[in-house]
Amino acid sequence: MDIVQSALEAALKSRPDLFLIDLIVDESNKIRVVIDADKGVVVDDCVFISRQIEGELDRDEIDFSLEVTSAGANSPLEHVRQYKKNIGRSLEVTTTANEHIVAELVSADETGITLNWKVREPKPIGKGKVTVKKEAVLNYKDIEKAKVKIKF
Repeated sequence: MDIVQSALEAALKSRPDLFLIDLIVDESNKIRVVIDADKGVVVDDCVFISRQIEGELDRDEIDFSLEVTSAGANSPLEHVRQYKKNIGRSLEVTTTANEHIVAELVSADETGITLNWKVREPKPIGKGKVTVKKEAVLNYKDIEKAKVKIKF
C-alpha cells in the first residue's frame, strides 16, 4: 500500500526522533507498524503514527486493521540508531561465526560497534586468576543477533 508508506514517511519526517523498524501490510489489509525512538517510545508516539496513517485511509473504500507498536525491550537490534541509543548498556551478541558475547556497548557508528567486558583468566605465571579487559570491534555484517541485556 503506497498510501500507507507515504503517510508513514510524512509522519516520520515531521518527528525525526522516531524511526521505522518494520512495516507489514498483508493481503487482508492488516497493517503492522513497528517504531522506535532515540529516547524511547511512549504511547503518544504510537497514537501519533496511527492517526497520521488513518488520516490518509478511507474506511469506506478499504477495510483495514492498523497496529502501531514499539520495538519490544527484548527485540533484537536492527538499526544503527538502535545501537547508538543503547551505548553504555549491556548487550548479548551472537556473531555470524556463532560466538556469544555479553558485554557493554561502548561505541557505535555507521559501520559497526565496539564492545568491552572483563573476564577472569589464569595468571600467565603462577597460580590464581587475574581480571583481564577484553574488547571486540564488530562490523554490523558480522552480527547475527544483538539484544539489550535487561538487568533487574
